Amino acid sequence: MTNNSADTATISSVPRMSTLDKYLAVWIGLAMLVGLLLGRWVPSIASALDAVSVGSISLPIAIGLLVMMYPVLAKVRYDEVGHVARDTRTMVLSLVLNWIVGPAFMFTLAWLFLPDLPEYRTGLIIVGLARCIAMVIIWNDLACGDREAAAVLIAINSVFQVFAFALLGWFYLDLLPGWLGLSSTGLEVSPWQIAGSVLVFLGIPLAAGFATRKVGEARWGRERYENQFLPRIGPWALYGLLFTVVVLFALQGGAITNRPLDVARIAVPLMIYFVVMWGGSMFLAHRVGLGYERATSVAFTAAGNNFELAIAVAIAVFGIASGQALAGVVGPLIEVPILVGLVYVSLWTRRFFRNPTVTVTRSTT
Repeated sequence: MTNNSADTATISSVPRMSTLDKYLAVWIGLAMLVGLLLGRWVPSIASALDAVSVGSISLPIAIGLLVMMYPVLAKVRYDEVGHVARDTRTMVLSLVLNWIVGPAFMFTLAWLFLPDLPEYRTGLIIVGLARCIAMVIIWNDLACGDREAAAVLIAINSVFQVFAFALLGWFYLDLLPGWLGLSSTGLEVSPWQIAGSVLVFLGIPLAAGFATRKVGEARWGRERYENQFLPRIGPWALYGLLFTVVVLFALQGGAITNRPLDVARIAVPLMIYFVVMWGGSMFLAHRVGLGYERATSVAFTAAGNNFELAIAVAIAVFGIASGQALAGVVGPLIEVPILVGLVYVSLWTRRFFRNPTVTVTRSTT
């Protein structure tokens, strides 16, 4: 497989990974455990966190995601995103994987593994419809993916999400089951609710990152901005990630620990989904001739899901104590460790790309 000259470069020497990056899986595991224990042992914390909301958007989660995404989006070279937008292979492949393959695959898994549990099945399908616009930026950066490509793909997913989420919800929960002779479920969700989620979880950190890049380069120049300023704010991305994980699992820690067998049944199709979507996307990206960095961005964008939106929709439509909401919460419980593991798998696969523009030692901090 050959790569365009713009997509290839010689592997260079860069600073080694920081302690925070190197042991990321450990920190995330501890954050999940802390969140679960808080939700289990301090039941009032869930209601306290849930009370700090604007509509269906949890402010603690929104703050955590802003802190998580801002440093990474400040690293994006926005003057180079045009090259990504003109790459039809990347654009078409990502759109097909995200909006045709992903929802259809989750629908299939939900009915295969949860035919007797309609609430959980519906929750899984909602997770499959909510394409990732937030945490994928972290997984992509840790795996040394193309930051500019990730930013463009996330922006496209955001636009599609506003206009397509409700329509796809009707198709996969009502129309298609009816055609197949299966039971159906209605899903009424306002496009304004989805637009609000996109604005908070992507729009604000994207605008902040873009403004920081413009002002920083104008004041210090690109070299000083990237070599001196970005390393100072870099660690905050992972601090924000860990804070978000703690808050998320504290909100639903009691529900998760009270129904372990239900969680296990929901977890199985989710694990299959994340692994197959990532692996299949990486393989297809390689086959169509994408370089490592861009293939990585496509794969993580296709495999990740917008759990914030999925949980918010499930709670708004079916209630906080519903099985649909529990399925939405189990999503990140499985997604976070699986995609962290796939970061390391992704770095290993670079050997299958010619002249990969990546090095294992690049640090996000």
